[in-house]
Amino acid sequence: MSSLRVFRAFSTRANTAKFAANATYPKAVLNTSSTSSAFYLRSLAIPNLKRAYSTEQTEQKAGGGGGGGSGILWLGALGLIGAGAGYYFYSTNNGGTLGKTQVPEKPKTIDYQKVYNQIADILEDNDWDDGSHGPVFVRLAWHAAGTYDKESKTGGSNGATMRFSPESDHGANAGLNYARDKLESIKQQNPEITYSDLWSLAGVAAIQEMGGPTIPWIPGRKDADAATACTPDGRLPDASKGPAHIRDIFYRMGFDDREIVALVGAHALGRCHPDRSGFQGPWTTSPTMFTNGFFTELLGKKWVDKKWKGPKQYVDKETGELMMLPADMALIQDKNFRPWVEKYAKDEELFFNDFAAAFHKLLELGVPRTGEEKVYRFKRTGEA
Repeated sequence: MSSLRVFRAFSTRANTAKFAANATYPKAVLNTSSTSSAFYLRSLAIPNLKRAYSTEQTEQKAGGGGGGGSGILWLGALGLIGAGAGYYFYSTNNGGTLGKTQVPEKPKTIDYQKVYNQIADILEDNDWDDGSHGPVFVRLAWHAAGTYDKESKTGGSNGATMRFSPESDHGANAGLNYARDKLESIKQQNPEITYSDLWSLAGVAAIQEMGGPTIPWIPGRKDADAATACTPDGRLPDASKGPAHIRDIFYRMGFDDREIVALVGAHALGRCHPDRSGFQGPWTTSPTMFTNGFFTELLGKKWVDKKWKGPKQYVDKETGELMMLPADMALIQDKNFRPWVEKYAKDEELFFNDFAAAFHKLLELGVPRTGEEKVYRFKRTGEA
C-alpha cells in the first residue's frame, strides 16, 4: 500500500519556498490500492496546512497570559489553519458501481495580512476628528478586552459582546458605535472573520500604522450568540478616579504596575469628547502618532485645573489646549507608578517594547488557547 498525501496551498504574498518549509502534513491520509482501481477512504480528516506570510517573523511559544514583574510576555508559536479545499473519492458498492461522494468543504482560509491592509486603507479620514479612525479603533479593541475578570474567567476580547445591549450602552463605551460601524465594511468583505478577531486586529493595525510597535497577534476568537454573555457595567477604568481604582481595575485583569503605565501610554493617541466621555481635548500635539509623547507631556508641562462646567480635568498652563485626566495625573502622584512614567519618557524603545507585550496580553484576555497557535506579526503598509 502506498501513502498519498494531499494538501493545497493558497496564494499569498509568501514565496513557495517558505511555504514548503513551513508545511504541516496531515495525521491521516488517503491510501490507494495497487491491485484495485477503486479508492478507499481511510480517514475523513482534511489535511492541515500551515500558512506563511512574507511578513511573518520567527515564531515563539505562547506562554499563557500571566503578568510578571517585568510585564514582558513570552509569546507562543501558532499553527491552526486547515486546507479549505473539498475533494472527491470513489467507493465500490454492493453492485460494483463506482459512486461519487463530495466531502463538505472546510471554512475558507482567512488571509489576515489582507484584512490588516484593508483596515489600514480606511484609517485616514479628514472628516473624522484629527483625520484618522486609528485612535477609536484602538479604544474599541481595548474596551472589548478590558472587561476581563481573572477570578470568574468572564469578559475579555472573546465574544465581541459589545454588539449587544446592555454592554453597547455602557457609559465607557459611548461613541464606539462609530468604530464598530466603520469596520462593518471589512466584515462584509471577509465574512469568515469573527467580530472578536476583527476588532482586536483593528487595534493592532491602527497602532502599527500610526507609528507604534509591532504587536504580536493571534486569531481564533469566537463570537458570543446572545447578550447573556455581556459583562456588568463598571469593569472599565473611571478616568475621574485615582491610583487605588486604577489598580483595582487592572489587577482584576492580571496586570502589574509596569504594564498599567505602559498601557495608559496609548493616551498619546486621540482626544476626549464631551458627548462621549464627558471630558474634552487631546493629550498630545500629535494625536494620530503613536509615541512616548503622553509621558513627556505629563512630566514636562505644568497642569492646572480646567475652568469649565464639565467634570474635573487638567489643561496645560501654557496654552490650555492639551489636557490630562485625574487618572492620568495619578501616574505621577503614585510612588510606584511614577518611576515607569519617567523611564518611558526617557526611553521610547523601552516603552514600545513594554507596550507591545502588554497590549498583546490585553487582547488575549478571555481567549482559550492551547499554546500551539500561530502568532502573526504584520507588515505595515508601504513596507517592502
